[in-house]
Amino acid sequence: MLSEQIYTGQGKRTARRVVNTQPFTVEVSFEDKGSLLALEGGNIGTYTSSPRPDGSLVGEGQGIFASADGEVVTWKGIGTGRLKPGGAVSYRGALTFSAISQRLSRLNLIAGVFEFDVDEAGNTRTQIWEWK
Repeated sequence: MLSEQIYTGQGKRTARRVVNTQPFTVEVSFEDKGSLLALEGGNIGTYTSSPRPDGSLVGEGQGIFASADGEVVTWKGIGTGRLKPGGAVSYRGALTFSAISQRLSRLNLIAGVFEFDVDEAGNTRTQIWEWK
C-alpha cells in the first residue's frame, strides 16, 4: 500500500550518452532540488535505459541525496518508461535506500515508489511515496 509522499523535486537533465548500440542503451544524468522527509537538499542521479520489443523502456539507476545540513542517503532503482512527444520521457518504478544518518535511517526499512518525468526541454520532476 502506498503511504505518505516522502520526496518531491524538480531539476534538469545534465548529460546523455550512448553506452551501447546492440541493443541501444542510453545513460542519463540529472540533478534536482527537493525535499526528502522534510529535509531540503539536492539529488544527483544517473540511470541507463534500453528499449523493449514493444517500444517501452526499461531502466536502472542510482544516486545520492544530500540535505542542506549534511544528511546523506543513497538510492538504487529500477523502472519502466515510455517515450513521449518531443523527446520527453516518463518512468515509474521502485527504489531502495541506504542511509547512515539517524534522521534518514527509516529509509533503510522501506521501498519507495517513484514517478520521474523529463519534458522535451530536459526539465525533471520527481515524486516518491513510501510503499508499506
